[in-house]
Amino acid sequence: MRSIRLRILAILAVLVIAGVGAWQLLPSDGDKKEPVRVGTTDEVTSLDPAGAYDAGSWAMYSNVYQSLMTFKSGAIVPEPDAAESCGFIGGKLQTYQCKLRDDLSFSNGRKITAEDVKYSFERMLKIKTDVGPSVLFPSLKNVVTEGRTITFNLSSRDATFPQKLATGAGSIVDRETYSEHKLRDDGQVSGSGPYVLKSYEPGVSAELVPNSKYKGALKDTGGPVTVRYYKESSELLAAWKSGKVDVTHRQLPPSTLAELNPGDADQRVTEADSAEIRNLVFNVRDGSPLHDKRVRQAIAAIIDRAPLVTDVYKGTVEPLYSLIPQGYIGHSTPFFDAYPAPDPKRAKQLMQEAGVQLPLHITFAYRADDAYTAETTEIRRQLEADGLFKVKVKPVEWKAFQKGYAAGEYDAYTVGWLPDYPDPDTFSQPLVGRDTSLHNGYTSKKMDQLISSTLQYSDRSRTSADFKDLQRLVGEDVPLVPLWQKKDYVVAKPDVAGSQYLSDGTGIWRLWELGWI
Repeated sequence: MRSIRLRILAILAVLVIAGVGAWQLLPSDGDKKEPVRVGTTDEVTSLDPAGAYDAGSWAMYSNVYQSLMTFKSGAIVPEPDAAESCGFIGGKLQTYQCKLRDDLSFSNGRKITAEDVKYSFERMLKIKTDVGPSVLFPSLKNVVTEGRTITFNLSSRDATFPQKLATGAGSIVDRETYSEHKLRDDGQVSGSGPYVLKSYEPGVSAELVPNSKYKGALKDTGGPVTVRYYKESSELLAAWKSGKVDVTHRQLPPSTLAELNPGDADQRVTEADSAEIRNLVFNVRDGSPLHDKRVRQAIAAIIDRAPLVTDVYKGTVEPLYSLIPQGYIGHSTPFFDAYPAPDPKRAKQLMQEAGVQLPLHITFAYRADDAYTAETTEIRRQLEADGLFKVKVKPVEWKAFQKGYAAGEYDAYTVGWLPDYPDPDTFSQPLVGRDTSLHNGYTSKKMDQLISSTLQYSDRSRTSADFKDLQRLVGEDVPLVPLWQKKDYVVAKPDVAGSQYLSDGTGIWRLWELGWI
């Protein structure tokens, strides 16, 4: 397996020119105690880990909750965090066992027990919200505890189970303060992560302070951090320019990102290879105008990624022709192989074979953000250019957008995706497997068989052929069309240390790495 490798831009060269030692990349022991202010357009949809499966929420979970396992920056193998040790029992990859540390407590002071871990998983699977993470554990049969030992029994082999434990879906909650039947919605958190949530105003800000009770894989829990949330990229840019935030991550406008200069002494720029992707997803339920796969294939034959890459995103993304992005085992290009160039004539023939009336009217929804408005405008232009489609565009606020596509309210919609763990399975089971998190109605026995086959091997290099077959099937069935793969950008003031470690292109937000020089 190949890991996602960071490409830090020429920050060190700038420091040498400025006559500043490399030690200034690290936090100092100075007297500056103000919180580092981090700005983002990602939104927290729920502070309860049973209730959300999105980038903004999981970024918060990685700081205020603890899982049995965790990933160090750049690592592809998880290591114990709340656990003392973990491993498969036997060679069948169907029994996974962890021993909980005996020195853990929640931020409210209550000691953490194995029963809390068991409760956290059973509660998440029982509540099973439409936009929750239960889709990650289709094979989890039951959880058994004995003393500090937790045993996960699986109904089928899953070599990726340890990695799934290390995600936000594995967050451990206090069984005395989180209801068994419903999500917690009081704006409070009882966790054991490196930070305590001091205050929270939805959509506005979150104040985080170091958790003095934290015990786990981290040696240092960092300093105080305030996260400020902005609805649109233009608002985040305005906050950055006015000095209201010290660090920006996900997402400044593409035009701003394209013009970033790593030699600018007024800021530190970190550019990283990323596995963030964006897909055009189709509602394939009965009754949807896109139910017939020939119609979806027609859209795949129309889509031209070049204007999206160059005109809309100013070269900050790369065209993507597969469900699995570059840098992961099994990556291939089935959408380029099947649709090498926009072909309106072929698209029209497919539409005629499907017997639909032209132009076909469809609703197209997207998260309301100025960055995505330009993208949607371009996709709409392409779909309508030859009279094959008539597109009604619906910009929707993020929470309502998630509920809308889960309920099948839109015919097509665009959704970004960040990997939960460094394995291609993170792009298969959650996106095209049974009970897909995209909620587009897609089901395929052949697809489920391929996904199951990829989970058989602890040697992940042996999965390449199955993942390529899986991607070919996506290209044939077209439940979605991959659009692009994005680079990851962190921009920070020059007196902020550790910003180059904040993100490694995955969904983990390492706020504890931030400090003052």
